[in-house]
Amino acid sequence: MRAAQMVAPGRLETVEVPIPEPGEGEVLVRTHRASICGSDLHVVFDGFYAGEYPAPPGFPGHEGVGVVERSRSAGFAPGDAVLVAPVPHAAGCFAQWQVVSERSLVTLPPGGDLDRLLMAQQLGTTIYAMRRFWPSTMGSGEGRSVAICGAGSAGLFFTQLARRAGFSSVLIADKAPSRVALAAAFTVDAAVDVAQTPFVDAVAEMTGGVGADLVIEAAGYDETRIQCLRAVRPQGRIGHFGFPERPSGPTPWDFAEAWAKQPSIEHNHSTQLEPGLTAFREAVDLIHSGAVDVTPFLEPVYRLEDTQHALEAARDQRGGKVTVDLSGEV
Repeated sequence: MRAAQMVAPGRLETVEVPIPEPGEGEVLVRTHRASICGSDLHVVFDGFYAGEYPAPPGFPGHEGVGVVERSRSAGFAPGDAVLVAPVPHAAGCFAQWQVVSERSLVTLPPGGDLDRLLMAQQLGTTIYAMRRFWPSTMGSGEGRSVAICGAGSAGLFFTQLARRAGFSSVLIADKAPSRVALAAAFTVDAAVDVAQTPFVDAVAEMTGGVGADLVIEAAGYDETRIQCLRAVRPQGRIGHFGFPERPSGPTPWDFAEAWAKQPSIEHNHSTQLEPGLTAFREAVDLIHSGAVDVTPFLEPVYRLEDTQHALEAARDQRGGKVTVDLSGEV
């Protein structure tokens, strides 16, 4: 089979490797498509990978859809369409076939559009995060404001989840004009180009200087985390979704501002470890029913042989959600 393999920091090549064999409790999935996560970029380009080179074939892709070909699990049978959500160290979605634990699979509905349902992996992570950022004990978001820093696919999914939670005012901001233009088409009250209006100033304008009730950091920079702290209202809530900017070491922080405002701050990751993968299952239902729109995230699509270019496009923020096709149909 063919697979993309990380052979050095920042560099992937297409290689020929044997089709793996599933063990007990595992299935062999023929991958249809895989999408690129921001964490993949950290692994490939930013030094977050601590293993040996070459990395395992298909790594670090962990957002995938495909069809079961062989199964050693009672829960899955050949022909089942599945969402693949492996834990990061076992990721192999950038390969034509991959072995996946039964604990990392969600069955997709019959007749479902695999290209659209691929987005359930990213949406699922934001659903899981939103449960922490604005738990049900907080009540409806009616009359409340949310500000989202980062208008990639995760940020745009947060806008839709915020509306579903009842938030009355939704602002999203980014530094990439293409993403700001895409965000303006969503149900937001303001899509802000931070090159024109700083994030903190835009939030202050929307909230009459009070600050947002909930601020979500979905960009992954030290600077933006501090901006989110400055944009939240006193005793408001901050959700950290973006990865650390560096794999290790101290991170700049404005503790005086945090001390003064007393916000609740939640960090979120590891949706793949949720028992029962309920957030991913909810995401599948929302996309399949049409309740959440994923149309802006269906392009661009790259061939397996162009995975390196796909990762570079995602790094350079070209497109709403970059996808790699492994079916040979592109």
